[in-house]
Amino acid sequence: MIPDRADSARAGHLSRRAADEHDDASFPAVPEQNFQVRRITLIALLVAAIVLPFAYVAAMAFTDLRAREADATNMTLRTVRVAEEHALKVFDMNETLDSRIVDLTAGLDDNGVRAREATIHDKLRTMGGGYPQVAAVSIFGHDGALLASSRYYPSPQLSIGTRDDFVGIRDGNDLEHVSKVMTGHVAGEQVFNMGIARKAVDGSFAGVVSIALRPSYFDAFYRELLGGNDSTPMIMSLVRTDGAVLAHYPRGPHEPAAIAADSPFAAAVAEGRRAGVVRMRSNFTGDNLIVAFRHVGSYPVYVLCGYRTSAIWTAWYRHLSVLILSMFTPSIALWCVIWLSLRRLGAEEEAWERWQAEASMRRSIESAYRQSRKMEALGTLVGSVAHDFNNLLMILSANVQIVRRRGVGGLERELSAMERALKSGQSLTRQLLGVARKQPLRTETLSLEHWLPSSRELLHASLGAKVSLVIDSGVNTWPVRVDVAELELALINIAVNARDAMANGGRFTVRASNVVFRHEDGFPLTGDFVQVSLEDTGAGMAPEVLARAFEPLFTTKPKGAGTGLGLPQVFAFCESSGGLAAIDSAIGAGTSVRLYLPRATSEPQTAGPAEALAPESDAPQGLRVLLVEDNAEVAAGTEALLQMMGHQVTCVFNADMALRLLDDARAKRASTGEALPYDLVLSDIHMPGKLNGIDLAEAVLAFDTQLPVILVTGYAEELDRARHVNVRVLSKPFDIGLLEKLLETIQHNLAQTGADPQTHAADT
Repeated sequence: MIPDRADSARAGHLSRRAADEHDDASFPAVPEQNFQVRRITLIALLVAAIVLPFAYVAAMAFTDLRAREADATNMTLRTVRVAEEHALKVFDMNETLDSRIVDLTAGLDDNGVRAREATIHDKLRTMGGGYPQVAAVSIFGHDGALLASSRYYPSPQLSIGTRDDFVGIRDGNDLEHVSKVMTGHVAGEQVFNMGIARKAVDGSFAGVVSIALRPSYFDAFYRELLGGNDSTPMIMSLVRTDGAVLAHYPRGPHEPAAIAADSPFAAAVAEGRRAGVVRMRSNFTGDNLIVAFRHVGSYPVYVLCGYRTSAIWTAWYRHLSVLILSMFTPSIALWCVIWLSLRRLGAEEEAWERWQAEASMRRSIESAYRQSRKMEALGTLVGSVAHDFNNLLMILSANVQIVRRRGVGGLERELSAMERALKSGQSLTRQLLGVARKQPLRTETLSLEHWLPSSRELLHASLGAKVSLVIDSGVNTWPVRVDVAELELALINIAVNARDAMANGGRFTVRASNVVFRHEDGFPLTGDFVQVSLEDTGAGMAPEVLARAFEPLFTTKPKGAGTGLGLPQVFAFCESSGGLAAIDSAIGAGTSVRLYLPRATSEPQTAGPAEALAPESDAPQGLRVLLVEDNAEVAAGTEALLQMMGHQVTCVFNADMALRLLDDARAKRASTGEALPYDLVLSDIHMPGKLNGIDLAEAVLAFDTQLPVILVTGYAEELDRARHVNVRVLSKPFDIGLLEKLLETIQHNLAQTGADPQTHAADT
């Protein structure tokens, strides 16, 4: 490789530098250790200039945050103590009021209370009317029926016999002496009730005396306690021991009725704590809170005061920003000075590193280019060799068929050996073309639900005796259109890799399932696919190996034990089938290879009963075939086979000559009205001359009088173009039986349409 000018300039610079260093050797030089000491000193100074301000700011920020949290905690403790005293006074007053009403109705049964309802109503209104927190005072009978109320006279017909607080007081449940918040039956507004039981003369349950308290009264008190500002960072709540909220400030549009049962406050109540501080997330506001709580006397009620930690953090951020600004403004100037000194000191080292990086990059690019050229040359070489090898196989296959059709006796063993060799040669050619991405696929519609179980023996042979095999072919798995031989080869390649990864045995699982990919899934495929998952319990792959798993010729196996062609064949097969291959693996977690194969639009063909042959006298006449093949021996063998099938064959050796014959026949037909002398064009694709088989097919299909065309090839790229021409394509070496069936179809079509080629052109 000739160096470019930049390389020459660098080489000259380095040589001049070496000469300068040699010339300067006689002069005293700065000791290397002093240079290093200055570098270390500058770095140490820079580290100190960075670390010390950061350490100071971090210490100050930590101290300030803890101080703010302590202040918030003290504020909540002071506030909750005031709220507890207020709640205790209210509840004590209500309990005294309940006791006075019980004394008022002492000795009276339900009928007695109803008989004195007017007097009792006046007294109840007098007792409860002077308290803003009281919404209503009511007396209920032993069955929950309303007997008297401070709100109404006469009392309406209503009952609280099924309400939780009535049932709880009747059954001796202390919690229900303070009810949950509800719309009061008597008060007609949002209230919670404090009630006590009335006793009959004999000591039995005679009913309930209930005082309905307004939660809004407590809300207003909490608002004043917190300074009358709705934007306060604090919240206040009055809750029962079971977490049910009785009053809360500030209120939101959508608030839960209870504190979460798994909150730290609920845990503290369950432990029996009467006071304390917890940190929790509020299910009212969604904020994190510092919550102080206190139990209200002997009542099943707690008062809570919470401080939003977001407010603490907001104030802390403001203080921190001021601290950072004042601390780091002068520090940045010092950092810049030290950094510039280090930059100048390391300029030469940086230039050397850039040169090394450039040289390394050049080596990498050249290596990648050589690898690309090598793979391109490999593909071209393999394609050319395989094409010629396919022609040899085609000659052998045609002559074996000729011998069989002539019924030569005593050669069955030799012919069978030749046919086995043909199959092995075909398999070898397909492997070579698969690696070079030039393999023509022989696709057919396949039901994996039925095919996968039948491949058990094939996989067992690849996995060995130490590995157990599990096959789950799924239920109602969609059919796929694939090359069965390529699919078998892909499974074998993956199974062999799995066996090598499970030297001490393991499990290999094959699963098939339907998947649908949409645009929004972010997957490179869209549509209906069948996923074939092949999973092993082996050692797995390291990330760097996994990244190159599908790379051709890459292998981690010892020399001579692997070719690096297995997984690339799997990837090429899936892409050629219109799908994708993916692989997941991790050290110690095994490997999973997933094949995504597109869903087939047609159902798999099942073998049906053989159709009865038509009488010999009604058999269609042989076809007039124009055979275009450049290889004389392939042409001779194919021509002999076609003649043995009863067809007339005209053989030419390139597409240019074939097109001239067809043009002459068309001109003669236009002048004399005679039909074309050919019923079918059977042509190879890869031939010498200006035109190839695909060009010939395009020209023939453009005729006003069309002819059916069958193309033969061994190149995958030619197959892709041929499919767009919409003709039948056979891959070399093709099955003679398949060709015979195609010709029989054309014969029958000719017989049914009166031997008019125009009517059967598209049937193949």
